[in-house]
Amino acid sequence: MRVVRINELLKRELSLLLHTRYRDSSVFITLSEVETSPDLKTATVFYGVVGAYPQEKAAREFFARHGGELRIELGKRVILKYLPHLTFRYDDSMERGARIVDLIDSLDVPETPAKDEGK
Repeated sequence: MRVVRINELLKRELSLLLHTRYRDSSVFITLSEVETSPDLKTATVFYGVVGAYPQEKAAREFFARHGGELRIELGKRVILKYLPHLTFRYDDSMERGARIVDLIDSLDVPETPAKDEGK
């Protein structure tokens, strides 16, 4: 249960950092989940992007360039015995969800008339 709380804490603090300190560079990035190892030494941060491939590439480059800085800033905000080493991984679940919604919307389903309840 402790790892779940730490996951949420790290996600909240990283999101706050992204959208305050790195606002211009990360406006299209959304953190979806953080998974911390049981020993609290590593954490995988899953992120999604609003947009297509150029935003995904920009997000990957952003995390490659600023990942160390994010960990340092996170260490100033979160007090843990071990501050996990962060790995950033693209999460395409939002994209897949949007594609499924588009497919459902594109179905040509005839409307059925509502049944009268009084008869």
